Amino acid sequence: MNDPHSQEHSVRDLLRELFPETHRELFGDHPQDAPPTLGLYPVADGRLALVHGGQLAEFTPLDPKGKNALHCDLCHYTRSRTEAAVYRVAVAARRSRYVTLCTATEACQGRAGRRGLEGLAGRIFPIEPVHADEHGG
Repeated sequence: MNDPHSQEHSVRDLLRELFPETHRELFGDHPQDAPPTLGLYPVADGRLALVHGGQLAEFTPLDPKGKNALHCDLCHYTRSRTEAAVYRVAVAARRSRYVTLCTATEACQGRAGRRGLEGLAGRIFPIEPVHADEHGG
C-alpha cells in the first residue's frame, strides 16, 4: 500500500499493511517471496546509506580534488565534479572501499536499476566487524 497509484493488492499485502501482527503469525517475519530491501538513500551531511536486506553501509563523501569528470560506479554515466562525488565506505577494521556516485541519487538508481544496485552491494557487503570485541579478539 506504499504506492497510492497501485490498484491491485493481494490479501497478503493488505494483512501486512493493516494487521502486521496477524501477518507475522501467518507468514513469519520474513516472507519468502518478498525481495530483500535494496536501495541507496541520502542521510545527514551529504552521506549515503546503502541498504541490502539487513545490511547497512554508510558512504562518506570526500572533499573534491581536481577538475576532471567522474565516472559513476552505479549508473556508469560520466559526470562533472558538481554532479558526482567520491565516497569512502569502511568495509573492515582497516580497509575502505572508494566509489564514485552521482549526487542525484534517485535518478542514478533509476538508470542503474536493480541489477546495478545488486552489483554495488556485491562489492560492498559483507562488511567485517570494525571493533575487536565483535570478532572475539
